Amino acid sequence: MSQRMTSPERISLGAGLCAIMLATLPRYVAGGHDTRLTLVLMAVAAIVLVMGIQWRWLPEEGKQRLPALFTRLLGLLVLGVGASFAWYGMTGSGSGWAVSLSHGATFGLLLYALTLWRR
Repeated sequence: MSQRMTSPERISLGAGLCAIMLATLPRYVAGGHDTRLTLVLMAVAAIVLVMGIQWRWLPEEGKQRLPALFTRLLGLLVLGVGASFAWYGMTGSGSGWAVSLSHGATFGLLLYALTLWRR
């Protein structure tokens, strides 16, 4: 029973996870949550390390698929952030741009994961 240990989809999801974790940083900086800020940065470093290892194990054909996946990820992150800013702008319930940014990035990554799952 052989199981693939890596795929371009896993690597792109890891990059998306790093992006949403980095999108939360302004909230922690503004709130003075230094401990959480440190933990998030340590988690991002760990994810980047794992993604680097997986990239090295990835076959050449998987590496060629990564740019298209990253383009789709970036587009859906931008769409999610735009939708979040629009939603908070229309409802007037926004707690600031930092919250809208982190919520929108999370929404964009969820959309991206759903598009991968649909395949």
